[in-house]
Amino acid sequence: MSTAPVLLTRRRIRFIFFALFAGMLLASLDQMIVSTAMPTIVGDLGGVRHQIWIETSYLLAMTVVMPVYGKYGDVLGRRRLFLVAIALFTLASVGCALATDFWTFVAFRAAQGLGGGGLIILSQAIIADIVSAGQRGKYLCPLGAIFGISLIGGPLLGGFFVDHLTWHWAFYVNIPFGLAAFVIALVALQLPSRRSGKPIDVLGVLLISVATSCLVLFANFGGDLERGWTAWETWAWGAGFVVSAIGFVVVEARAADPVIPLELFRNPVFVNATAIGLALGLGMFTAIGFVPTFLQMASGTSAAGSGLLLLPMMLGLIVASGVAGIAISRTGKYKIFPILGVLLIGATTLAMTTLDGATAIWLICVYLLVFGAGLGLIIQVVVLVAQNAVPAGQLGTATSTNNYFREVGGVLGTAVFGGLFASRLTDELTRVFAGGEADASTFDPQILNRLPEAVREGVVNAYAQALTPVFWYLLPFIAGALVLALLHRQIPLSDTAGMVARGEAITGEVAERLEAERLRSS
Repeated sequence: MSTAPVLLTRRRIRFIFFALFAGMLLASLDQMIVSTAMPTIVGDLGGVRHQIWIETSYLLAMTVVMPVYGKYGDVLGRRRLFLVAIALFTLASVGCALATDFWTFVAFRAAQGLGGGGLIILSQAIIADIVSAGQRGKYLCPLGAIFGISLIGGPLLGGFFVDHLTWHWAFYVNIPFGLAAFVIALVALQLPSRRSGKPIDVLGVLLISVATSCLVLFANFGGDLERGWTAWETWAWGAGFVVSAIGFVVVEARAADPVIPLELFRNPVFVNATAIGLALGLGMFTAIGFVPTFLQMASGTSAAGSGLLLLPMMLGLIVASGVAGIAISRTGKYKIFPILGVLLIGATTLAMTTLDGATAIWLICVYLLVFGAGLGLIIQVVVLVAQNAVPAGQLGTATSTNNYFREVGGVLGTAVFGGLFASRLTDELTRVFAGGEADASTFDPQILNRLPEAVREGVVNAYAQALTPVFWYLLPFIAGALVLALLHRQIPLSDTAGMVARGEAITGEVAERLEAERLRSS
């Protein structure tokens, strides 16, 4: 730990926040770029039957490392870990761009996830370090804007690259962004380092990694057309999850410094906020991941056009996030926002069960506007609630654990429901292309416009019939999130930033005065 406390002046806080904004934008933008480029990527690399692994590998890797970044950010300091995460993400992007076969591409996507998980967790934890929970609501709008910008900017960039260049540029573009984010973070993140006298919980890290991997592979194999829920491999992964999860709980109960302290789960406010994220993650990531595909293929929209149609979602998310953030900072009340958010998402998901190739574009835009508003009322609020429920020394751990369970929900949703979608789609496309017009395993959007009218209509129906039933499966999980939101117990928001509470920083008028004196003396 540094000997002199950091002076958290308004200028320094803005400078740090700008660095965090750059890092989070890097990770969020890439995840959405792939959504519109995915049909072309899997067609080019011959991976239509296994396309779910593009999303699953990224989400799995990101989820596995979240508790690690959160815990060791608390123990060792966050600055160096943040720089490592940016570097890893950028280098993995180069690998994705240069990949020439499907599984090599998937491996580099996983490496991207290892970096992306750190960027998201450390950014949220550092914000909690420098801004009190009572005032953190004002930062929800910019953070929501990152997600909103990514929702529209990512698909637009991905669509532009697919339509006018090649899909490889969806990853080349990360290189200048990554270098810029690294330089900004190197200069701006002047944060204290720490040392821990306790041993690193290596066994806990290994077990949670194994448990998460087994759970995701269990879901993936179960939803896979070639294996399914009756295959012995599927249940082997399920057994691996049960054994490793039990082992993790036993190890964490005895560890000197556990990667996820079990005491967190005796905190009802933290548990409720985390459970809302888990339930919502199952539906949120599935809908976001496959709506661009539906727009591009089932509605006959180009890659760039399907990205542009996500503009209403961005608008709804940014406006709702801003309204929630300002209201929380002024009133200190937050319970109503997750309730309203879940209601909006549930209503939109129900409406999406009626989508087909003939659905009017303006109506889809209305659905996306409402869906985005629901997300804006929830995403950052539940993280704020989880952070506010724990001591300052556990901010990173609480942030990463909350995000971890939300991402587990996202991974499971993407794997199970995405597997159902891919299986149904493969069957439908195989039937459509029985006449030999195209190979279903390498079908991409460029082929669509060259097909006879009758076959093209069959493709549209295939995508509609494969995707829209998935939304029905999401509704029970959204209903569960609503029950949790209604049962949540609101507590007062803290008025002390994490670094100040730990004695690492000074803020407010005292920090401004000391900084002015330092500048005069220099």
